[in-house]
Amino acid sequence: MAATAARLMHAVQYEGYGGGAAGLKHVEVPIPTPKKDEILLKLEAASLNPVDWKIQKGMLRPLYPRKFPHIPVTDVAGEVLEVGQGVTNFKAGDKVVALLSHASGGGLAEFAVASESLTVIRPPEVSAPEGAGLPVAGLTAHQALTQVAEVKLDGTGKQTNILITAASGGVGQYAVQLAKLGNTHVTATCGARNIELVKSLGADEVLDYRTPDGAALRSPSGRKYDAVVHCVTGIPWSTFEPNLSEKGKVIDITPGPSALLTFALKKLTFSKKQLVPLLMSAKKGNLDYLVKLVKEGKLKTVIDSKHPLSKAEDAWAKSIDGHATGKVIVEP
Repeated sequence: MAATAARLMHAVQYEGYGGGAAGLKHVEVPIPTPKKDEILLKLEAASLNPVDWKIQKGMLRPLYPRKFPHIPVTDVAGEVLEVGQGVTNFKAGDKVVALLSHASGGGLAEFAVASESLTVIRPPEVSAPEGAGLPVAGLTAHQALTQVAEVKLDGTGKQTNILITAASGGVGQYAVQLAKLGNTHVTATCGARNIELVKSLGADEVLDYRTPDGAALRSPSGRKYDAVVHCVTGIPWSTFEPNLSEKGKVIDITPGPSALLTFALKKLTFSKKQLVPLLMSAKKGNLDYLVKLVKEGKLKTVIDSKHPLSKAEDAWAKSIDGHATGKVIVEP
């Protein structure tokens, strides 16, 4: 399929830091070529994550992006067109879900190159948008619950009280559903308009974050939380502390400087209550597990909105706005 090398594709990129949705440019660029251990995908859906626009804002420089211009977005679903040297688990025609690298991105385009090591088969029961929603948000929720909160997703293990903040967002919606596969009692916070949705995902009690109890994160049934999957910014440790059980942990999925400072101080004072900054490390086996849960109907991707690639800036603005319910999807 060497013919693709000379062909162009539609992609959306930015040429420097800043600019938000207005900084995105529609371009025609060559279709990428898969190198060793890589796969060329024809994309069917991509999903946005806050980290995508945070990279554009320069919040992760000098690490990301690796170079400009940069085609953002990492969470994709599509069809295998060709495989690079050494790829044995995939062939042309396979439907897949993949996590691209944050350094090189590539998801806002018609075609992208994925690493075989972070690509999994997508069964016919899982639509492209459902699959594309999973990588960053699903893996973050999975890692927070299984590694830090030590919830066993097969339902064994002692009962755990979990609080999930921003439960209607990308990570939160998966966290509620995954937590309920374990032996957990889930308290969740969200805006008033999403309370019924979050209950439908399985939350045992839901707080409107704008009410006094919601702002104080108090469990309506008076429970102390063994773990908090914390998916928003701007809530101080002092708000969590009185609501935690003796060895309660706040798992901060967007740790900033103040979170890292709190983490260090809690370690220094040997506090049994801990703030744990979470940096997601992607594992192929976990992504495959999540895709299988969707196939079995045990996990669903809540989709906020779908946008064509030609209107990618609308999707970008929607993600930056921070009030999306579930995942924002772009379809080439």
